[in-house]
Amino acid sequence: DAAKGMVQWAKENAQLSGLENHPIRYITDDVFKFVQREQRRGREYDAIIMDPPSYGRGPNGEMWKLEENLYPFLESCRAILSPNPLFVLVNSYTTGLSPSVLHNLLHMTIGQKYEGTIRCGEIGLPITASGLTLPCGILGRWESQ
Repeated sequence: DAAKGMVQWAKENAQLSGLENHPIRYITDDVFKFVQREQRRGREYDAIIMDPPSYGRGPNGEMWKLEENLYPFLESCRAILSPNPLFVLVNSYTTGLSPSVLHNLLHMTIGQKYEGTIRCGEIGLPITASGLTLPCGILGRWESQ
């Protein structure tokens, strides 16, 4: 995460979960730039889990809009996947994208290079009084066959 506070929170959560002695690498960085550096270094990953923001600004005024940047970001992530990746998970608390759009983006990026299954859905909070669900975002998963 680019926010130091979020990385500190992740460290605290790891400690509360009894994982403080496990090999966890914490990185405070712009994830898009990090992925591009990993590509130049020739590093590969078997799995990617992402929770991109809906909107954000970098320290130099860079702007992130999920609707505009998710496709190129998924393309960058595809470039660092190993020859036999296990999965790519996308979770976003953004109501501006539908599960169908996320499915299409995963198909046009990860699915163009790798055989696998794509499943997408909606994240929601149940409303007890009415039995309805309040939409809160989307989730998607590409997994190898």
